[in-house]
Amino acid sequence: MVRVGILGAAGYTGGELIRVLLNHPDACIVFANSESNAGNLVSDVHEGLIGETDLRFTDQMPFDDVDVVFFCFGHGKSQAFLQEHAIPQSVRIIDLAQDFRIKGDHDYVYGLPEINKEQIRQAKHVANPGCFATAIQLALLPAAYLNLLKDDVAVNAITGSTGAGQKPGATTHFSWRNNNLSIYKPFQHQHIGEIRQSLTQVQGYLDAAIDFIPYRGDFARGIFCTAVVKTKAPVEDIVEAYKDFYAQAAFTHYSDKAIDLKQVVNTNKALVHCEKYGDKLLVTSAIDNLLKGAVGQAVQNMNLMYGLDETAGLRLKASAF
Repeated sequence: MVRVGILGAAGYTGGELIRVLLNHPDACIVFANSESNAGNLVSDVHEGLIGETDLRFTDQMPFDDVDVVFFCFGHGKSQAFLQEHAIPQSVRIIDLAQDFRIKGDHDYVYGLPEINKEQIRQAKHVANPGCFATAIQLALLPAAYLNLLKDDVAVNAITGSTGAGQKPGATTHFSWRNNNLSIYKPFQHQHIGEIRQSLTQVQGYLDAAIDFIPYRGDFARGIFCTAVVKTKAPVEDIVEAYKDFYAQAAFTHYSDKAIDLKQVVNTNKALVHCEKYGDKLLVTSAIDNLLKGAVGQAVQNMNLMYGLDETAGLRLKASAF
């Protein structure tokens, strides 16, 4: 069994990680750290787990007792934590924040299995991709493989309210979010850097801009993305390349039919679909922001790091209605 520690366990990603790991056949949770909730039952905070576990939050961090630790911190806190705390070299780290996603003076592998599976298998430290970044990259990576990203790419993506975290804010409470849409950080979203990094890795270069407009959606979870690529390549060739690119992917699937968000919510799946309109290729993709966009992908990475079945603990089914 892989022994797991969770830091930042009281937030949405922490709760979702606990939910997944409680049903993982090859992992056990040793500790779920939350200083503000120490001593409280996990199910008192993550109430969907009532009857599932008697685990309690702790303010302790017994790293010597675990094989891997998940960082479920807010962005920017992982680096600060590592400067103040010593984690044994034998303990692997999967960081769900953005601190180590861009290559630099660190050994973190970017945890997108569709392009970095072998590196993840050998990694001691993994930087889990962002939610928007996952949806957009999976929409565009096969196009990059075909060397199609030569002109600026227009991307729109809408996310559920859980993408903003559990702490209430002016743009997340129900009365504001309900029956409403809005954009934020147009052309400046923090995930653009990691998106460009992966597309460059696959295409070899990327001179084109990724013009990304993020939307706040009137729903709790999921991301639906559309990307427009200018190309004269025949749609039949493009579709064949997309299917080939994801043929060995455990959770990313090309759909011959137009996709819906509901097909992926509550699963670790990503669905991708292409259509051609003149010289414009429209690519749609959809993921669950808390699963394939965060926790599910993190557990998928853990499975790879420990030589487990890549799908272990992640055979989740979408709601039909």
